[in-house]
Amino acid sequence: MVRAPGWPAVLSEGSVTVRPLRLRDASAWVEVRLRNADWLAPWEATPPGLVMVRETWAQRQTISVYRQMVHRLRQQARIGMALPFGIVFHGRLVGQVTVSTIVRGAFNSAQVGYWVDSNFAGRGITPTALALVVDHCFGPVGLHRVEANVRPENAASQRVLAKLGFREEGLHRHYLAIDGHYRDHLGFALTTEDVPEGLVRRWRESRHSRP
Repeated sequence: MVRAPGWPAVLSEGSVTVRPLRLRDASAWVEVRLRNADWLAPWEATPPGLVMVRETWAQRQTISVYRQMVHRLRQQARIGMALPFGIVFHGRLVGQVTVSTIVRGAFNSAQVGYWVDSNFAGRGITPTALALVVDHCFGPVGLHRVEANVRPENAASQRVLAKLGFREEGLHRHYLAIDGHYRDHLGFALTTEDVPEGLVRRWRESRHSRP
């Protein structure tokens, strides 16, 4: 079987590893998601019209739902449409980074989304994981551009992108269904020309240069 470029892959920097999601991650994934309902639900992509996301959160964070998600993402990864990574910190699953909507040809671009356990926020784990994935996209996967779209109210996610030097490209009106309604999003992006030295290297140097 011919594999899609750059998949599967395991990437590490210090105590942070990103690797393909596994079926045996189900229990850990469910536990983290249930415990982080208030932290994650406001930013969760949902079908339009799905209301009371927080009230129905537990119904959508189950082992069955997780397995269906992993099977779907694995199919997409095999044909080069997605890269579904779990974020692991000191051997513990603490989040997820998913590259999706991979388009080849002249566009040669993709979108990236991410989340992390609130207990591990603010430790540099998410920027490190995202930097690893972006470098992988610009390297073995062979993409030219990676974009991230976040709600204007999502300050935590915007801080992650700012730390890595993502360029803000503008406001997308009613861009994506989040928490049951189409919401405005700010668009951010990086291209290979932006980080010729690699994003992990830039992130590592910026952390070391802080007082």
